[in-house]
Amino acid sequence: MSLSSPRRDDGPDTMADIPELPPADDHSSSDEETVRGDREDEHHIADILEEERHSAPTPVPSNGVGAIKNRYRELVEAEQETASDDGSTDGIPRRAASPIDSLLSVPDDSPSVQGSLVSTPSSSNVIPSRGSRPGLRSPTPSFRPFDRRFQSRISPPGIGSPRPSSPAFLTGHSRTTSVTSQFLLDPGETDTPSPPWEVVRWTKLKKLNAQAFSEAGKRNFGSPTYLSVSASIVLGTSKGIILMFDYNQNIKMILGPGTKAVESGPITSIAISSDHTTVAGGHANGNIFTWDTTRGAARPFLTISHLEPSQLQQRTADGHIPGVAITHLGFLGTRHTALVSADDRGMAFSHLATRGTGALGRSVKTTRILGRYPDSKPPSGKTLKPSTVLAFASLPLGNVEMTTDSLGLTAMLTPYLLVIVSTTPIAQTQHKSARPKEVAAHSAMTGCLAWFPAVKLKVADPVTGSQMSKVKLAYCWSNVLTVLDVDEVPSEDKDKPPSLKFRARSRWKCEEPIVAVQWLSRSVLTVLTISQRLIVLEDRSMRMTEAFDLIHKHIYHADLFSKQLHALVEQLDEDDVSMHGVVADAFYMGFKAYKGRLFLLGFNDVSIGALSNWADRLIAMMENGDYVGAIQLATSYYTGDANKLTVGLPEDTALRHSMVLDKLMEIMSASLKYALGQRQKNNGKVDDRHLQDLAETCFVACQHAGDIDFLFDEMYEWYEDAGAEGIFLETLEPYILDKTITAIPPVVVKGLVTHFVNKGWESRLEEMICHMNTATLDLDQITVLCKQYSLYDALIYVWNQALFDYITPLMDLLALLVPLMQNGEFAESGNLLEDEVGVNAYKIFTYLSYILTGRVYPTGEAIPDDVAQKAKAEIYWCLFSGKSITWPRGTRRRLLTKPAQSQEPSFPYLRMILKFHAPDFLSALNEAFEDSFLNNSPEREMNGSQRHDLPEEQIFGLTVDRQYIVSILMEIMNPTDFPPADTIYLDMFIARNLPKYPQYLLFTGSTLTKVLAGLCNYPGEDLAEDAQLSSEYLLSVYQPPDVTNLIPLFKDAGFYRILKRIYRVDKQYGKLIQTYFDDPNDGDAVFDCIEVCLQPQAGLTRRQIQDVHNVIKEHSEDLVELDPERAAKTIVQNAPELHYHVLESVSAQPYLQYLYLKTILEPEEGSSSEGPPDRDLIEQYLRLMCKFNPSHVSDYVGLVQSTNLRLEKLLPTMEESGVVDAAVILMAKEGQVQSAMGRLTKHFGTLESALHGLLTGAGSEHGAFDLQESAEDLMQAFQKYTLVGIWLCQGQTKTVRDASGARRRQKSPTKDALSSDENLWLDLIDTTVQITKQLSTDLQTFSDEQPPAADEGAYHDQDTPPPLDTDRLLTSLRSLVQNTFTALLTSTSAPPVPSKIVVRGNATIGTNLSFLRILRAFLTRAAASSPNLADLRAVLSSIFAAYAYEESILGLSNRLLERSLFVSVNQAVELRQRGWRPKGSTCEACGRRVWGPGVAGNVFEAWEEKQAEEEMIKARRKAVLGSGGDEGSSHRGKGKLGSVGGDGAGEEEYDRGGKGKGKDLSPRPEERERDGEMDGESEEAKGGGVTQQAQPGAGYGSALGVGVGMMMPGEMSPRKVAPALGPLVVLACRHIYHQSCLEALQAQEGFNSSSGSRVDGHGKEREYWCPIDG
Repeated sequence: MSLSSPRRDDGPDTMADIPELPPADDHSSSDEETVRGDREDEHHIADILEEERHSAPTPVPSNGVGAIKNRYRELVEAEQETASDDGSTDGIPRRAASPIDSLLSVPDDSPSVQGSLVSTPSSSNVIPSRGSRPGLRSPTPSFRPFDRRFQSRISPPGIGSPRPSSPAFLTGHSRTTSVTSQFLLDPGETDTPSPPWEVVRWTKLKKLNAQAFSEAGKRNFGSPTYLSVSASIVLGTSKGIILMFDYNQNIKMILGPGTKAVESGPITSIAISSDHTTVAGGHANGNIFTWDTTRGAARPFLTISHLEPSQLQQRTADGHIPGVAITHLGFLGTRHTALVSADDRGMAFSHLATRGTGALGRSVKTTRILGRYPDSKPPSGKTLKPSTVLAFASLPLGNVEMTTDSLGLTAMLTPYLLVIVSTTPIAQTQHKSARPKEVAAHSAMTGCLAWFPAVKLKVADPVTGSQMSKVKLAYCWSNVLTVLDVDEVPSEDKDKPPSLKFRARSRWKCEEPIVAVQWLSRSVLTVLTISQRLIVLEDRSMRMTEAFDLIHKHIYHADLFSKQLHALVEQLDEDDVSMHGVVADAFYMGFKAYKGRLFLLGFNDVSIGALSNWADRLIAMMENGDYVGAIQLATSYYTGDANKLTVGLPEDTALRHSMVLDKLMEIMSASLKYALGQRQKNNGKVDDRHLQDLAETCFVACQHAGDIDFLFDEMYEWYEDAGAEGIFLETLEPYILDKTITAIPPVVVKGLVTHFVNKGWESRLEEMICHMNTATLDLDQITVLCKQYSLYDALIYVWNQALFDYITPLMDLLALLVPLMQNGEFAESGNLLEDEVGVNAYKIFTYLSYILTGRVYPTGEAIPDDVAQKAKAEIYWCLFSGKSITWPRGTRRRLLTKPAQSQEPSFPYLRMILKFHAPDFLSALNEAFEDSFLNNSPEREMNGSQRHDLPEEQIFGLTVDRQYIVSILMEIMNPTDFPPADTIYLDMFIARNLPKYPQYLLFTGSTLTKVLAGLCNYPGEDLAEDAQLSSEYLLSVYQPPDVTNLIPLFKDAGFYRILKRIYRVDKQYGKLIQTYFDDPNDGDAVFDCIEVCLQPQAGLTRRQIQDVHNVIKEHSEDLVELDPERAAKTIVQNAPELHYHVLESVSAQPYLQYLYLKTILEPEEGSSSEGPPDRDLIEQYLRLMCKFNPSHVSDYVGLVQSTNLRLEKLLPTMEESGVVDAAVILMAKEGQVQSAMGRLTKHFGTLESALHGLLTGAGSEHGAFDLQESAEDLMQAFQKYTLVGIWLCQGQTKTVRDASGARRRQKSPTKDALSSDENLWLDLIDTTVQITKQLSTDLQTFSDEQPPAADEGAYHDQDTPPPLDTDRLLTSLRSLVQNTFTALLTSTSAPPVPSKIVVRGNATIGTNLSFLRILRAFLTRAAASSPNLADLRAVLSSIFAAYAYEESILGLSNRLLERSLFVSVNQAVELRQRGWRPKGSTCEACGRRVWGPGVAGNVFEAWEEKQAEEEMIKARRKAVLGSGGDEGSSHRGKGKLGSVGGDGAGEEEYDRGGKGKGKDLSPRPEERERDGEMDGESEEAKGGGVTQQAQPGAGYGSALGVGVGMMMPGEMSPRKVAPALGPLVVLACRHIYHQSCLEALQAQEGFNSSSGSRVDGHGKEREYWCPIDG
């Protein structure tokens, strides 16, 4: 079920669906607002069937049934196997692997007694077992004895139990659920068999089909097109005839022949009145006829015709349009003359006939309640969507009178809305709801609905308590089904009827669209999907209970809506989720339900079906031989887990139990009798697996039914008679262990013991006995059996629970210890884990732990307080009375611990247990100390007043307390009688319990000091941590007076935590840090300790600080080895003066020195160093870095701030390490630039020799397999050091240039003299050129000597080296010279100081001649060393390549800039030539026409005058350009020209390009102004100018003025006298003004009064704004 509350969408555009009716009230609800996911309703289904079906008697299966074939057995077994793997109830209990399982204890920090303290926090690490130490053996861990809890093998249920829970708690297997759940899966992926029963029993109406679907019937009546069911089965046909059949399939009446009905087309809808006497039929042409079946079929009772064309045009009446099919019909209430109808055009009407005599005497009043006529106009702003009525139904009458019966409620479903209207007394809209958002987008468009009326209930609704059910409506859009409840809200005014409240209660989402829905009963819905699958749903829970295919039924369906909605589907919008992909056919005319039966109209027949009830399904299971499945199904019916409403069971639990219980017991008896009877006849016919399934199913059934007696009275006898009682007993086992069944009859107990003993399952038997009710056991039999098979857990349980005897089990366990002790000492004669006696003897410790903490042994449950107090007193008396006892009382049997000796020692039993295993006993006693029994409570004192009435053991036990117990233990466990391996546990016991119970324990100081000394002398390393932890416990409450004397003991024992605490309290910080160094497990904490001690806030004295420094010096090597980074941070922050000592201490480990110095000198981001670094430290760090990280030396040298580094100490190390670049940088920073270049040149020679040797010796010793890689490495080194040389030269050039800035006016260097920086460049260039020249020759020689690469694969042979890529190496080599010259060109091209700039086209060259001097010097030097110019060819080509590269880059950049500039200028020109079209032809200010027809003035003459002026301007410009540019240059920036003699000379704007060419693309107002001044004309008199407007500025928006590049009408010709109005202004808003008018309007806004324009900072631009638009 999918419930949600989507937003309401009334669909404002769906005008075709909104009825023109007044709403019933102001608060009409919407389903989208009322659907709620209320989970509580899912479990309180109050739907009770109206008619209870009587269950048929269940027949006993006959003996003829062969092999049992259960179709569901594989599923059941699969569930059982899966559950067994997961620890479910069907798994067979596992037998204990060995007896040791019964005593192993589990570490646990939980208190033994509720409210008690936790023994010890788990703070220590796990250490090896004591049993691993020589001479000591223990089957249980003896270390950390006080950190664990004893736990028996038989633990309480749910606490570490490996046994799964009982299958009785499993939900019964529901076959209906299994079948219906497959609907959720892909049918192609499932293979779930069908149930043995038919979900729906279908019956074909053969007699009816023979009359209606035969050839004669179709010929006479037509093919059936519509089905309606009430007291009769009514069929409509394609010839307009209605056939009525009774349920005996006899035809009762034929309606329509010989009347106008047969002329109205096929029957498209049928309705039957509530009293079943009147039938209405709707036809394809829009006519409706009603027939009174009690008066015969001669003529219609009422005729409702469609509108005539005249009526349709004049709108004189309402009614259906001619030719439109009536798709839905319904009667209102009990009336025969009140109907509602709907057609496929989306219109619906109510028809009310007046009273009269006969059809002719009645008139029909028709009212439109939905839709619009085709020719009606939609409201303004609304669009009509195509619509239709997908579903339509009037509310039927129930068996109880309701307000809704008189309202004539009708529900209509369109593609967009659900509308519910009341038709009487007037038509009103009661409810509207839009289509849910959950409807899948672009799915098939379907719609259906069904009412269920209010009915009187036999049993009150368990949810509401009402005796009547509500009216409800189920409706579907596509795949979403919603159930709507209709509530009647009483009105405050008694005279007014109650109002209706509509609430969408439930929503369910199907996997495919739903085409039809019907109520099978008040609680069960049936849904038909588009693929013709029938789904059965329970109403309130919306749980799908059944699903199966009806495709073979060929249900009748027709395409009724696609014609009307084709436009909606064809205009599919992928973004519109409200659209549908296809319009589905209508199925509602062939799918009906009536009184719990389903009726299907097929294309070839009519079928009737009924859901099988619960009794039918059980009978079908039994007849199929699956009586195990039948019992499971009956059990699910009994518990209500199955689909009880669907199968006809009531919701009421008591009523359902009474109906199902007898049937369930009958099925179990018959099944047991049959199956076990077959076993008696033939043992091989029925396998044990089947009998086990039957037993498990019967156990579950009896447990749910509460009839356990059936299991032992009848079922056990059947299994015993058949010789299969073992199956019954094994099935019983998990129920006993879960305490589901605790009372077992003695007969069954006897059989249980016999069976499990014979199987060798004594351990499992023991576990079961410990979970039984001891009142039903034969104690003599059980005790003898337990002793015989050494089942001591069961024996103790029986003694404790049945006889309340706690001493006898203890005496039995002590008796097991006596043979293990020789002369009072434990004799280790092998591994006790393999000895059954030894294993059982060890149970004494768990037993003591359980009883002394008030727990039942071995289950762990709580013992009642009075019984627990008695049991604890008896145990304490037995152990601490100091003598051996005679038990049972009245006998002379005394248990002696030393039978061979004449005298028993004191406390014999306690002494024997301690000798056997002291750690486990003390661990059990540690748990007992947490119990409040040992407190001196008022209850014990009150009980002491009545001690004369108690036996001896009770009196003594009440006097025992913790002090007494510890005193006895200290007396017994003296060093004389017990070794240190045992006494250490007593010391730990005392040390742990004294802090917890200081008010109950009292010891002298000497005693506690001895305890501390004993803890320091632990016998093995595995106890060291426990001993130290115990000492810490003791020292928390005890302060030794002579703690100084104990410090050596603590040191020897390694109790470093205690020592740290002592030194910290005494403020002995040096010893504190020394202790951290000594502690092997906490060395990292020394850093934090040093920081805490040496921080200023600590307040240490100078002596204390010196002590700390001395310890650090002593252990400085250890400190650095722990973590060199943390050590450096700690020292630099707290003791920086110790740096040299720390570094000296790790002189043998230079890498640690490097890490230490790196942390100091290169701290991480965010960490600050204390003061500037020391020179010696930096030099040492650089030397170490040359060894461990040489690639970082140059970076660090470039960043270091120290300027007084000693080069004589650093350079040798750098050169030895090959870090020449760092040496060069360091020398350059020290000012030794020339020496740095010398060292760099020397290193170049070294690299050249290496590459030369590599090429010349490639084929000799190393085979040249790594030749290419080595050559590339050397080439990368060349490039790297070339960049270093460039950096050196560039730095020197910058230095010289800055220094020469103060001597700008001095004479420049001569041509021949080179400056220091130029000499550096010359040396670098000469070095790279020589290297390139030499190595190029070597590479070429090597390339010539290489064999030709005939086959590429030859070089991949194992013995053949790969060829050397000489071309690649030559390219890299030549790039050295190119990079050097490029860098030189870049460094020397810019002038060092501002100088003159000579303009030659677009190029600008500085007067710096450094590059030329360096080049000339280089060529001079090269000519001297190489007289042959051919030798310099390669070098010169490299130089020129560098020039060409730079030139190409500059040229490319220039072209990109020119292209971008052209685009921008082109866009500007286009915008300048674009004009504005005015909105009108008159000035917005003065109203005079300014252009177009009727404009005043000689416009043409003005235009001619303007053209002449432009020609004159062009002539002047040509004259100026022809006379040269120098003349015009003298007038630049001079303003306007005052005479004709300066014509054109002032045209700066046109001469600025420098080429003397150009085209005036737009009018220039400045030119016109100048021309006007030269001619002596004013701007007003000129008349022909058009003002050039400025670009829009801030604050003017779109109303800024824009220039118009055209002649505007209205300009006056000078030859004709007229008012001078001046130019026109067209604004961006397309309003047009005379310039003078506009300036007059804007004068008050602060504009320039002389020019009428706003002037910017340059005094050129004009901006206007529109007075109209702002």
